[in-house]
Amino acid sequence: MPENQTRLGRIEEEYKKELSQIIGYELKNPNVTGLISVTKVKVTNDLKFARVYVSVLNAKNVKDTIAGLKKSSGFIRSELARRVNLRNTPELIFELDDSLEYGAKIDTILKEIMPKKEDD
Repeated sequence: MPENQTRLGRIEEEYKKELSQIIGYELKNPNVTGLISVTKVKVTNDLKFARVYVSVLNAKNVKDTIAGLKKSSGFIRSELARRVNLRNTPELIFELDDSLEYGAKIDTILKEIMPKKEDD
């Protein structure tokens, strides 16, 4: 793996950790509801943009929550800049990651169609 990719990977992991903390504990936006997990962060090579994938569980309204995150991105970005000391802090782009929800749905379907095992 090229050195730059390794560095990007480290930066993405660090951002993921810090963003989880910021969204979980610092953010005071009433529209952001439910359990929000940062599942992945992809940073562009020039570190100008970061695509933040979030999974939202038990939200009153998932669309409002994503909109609330987008609205709060200035605060989240400045908080991230304070915690992660890099020259540039990327602009944050929030995306809904519904893979966890999808996985849970598949699980439910599998449980329904799988024959129940009898204990012999």
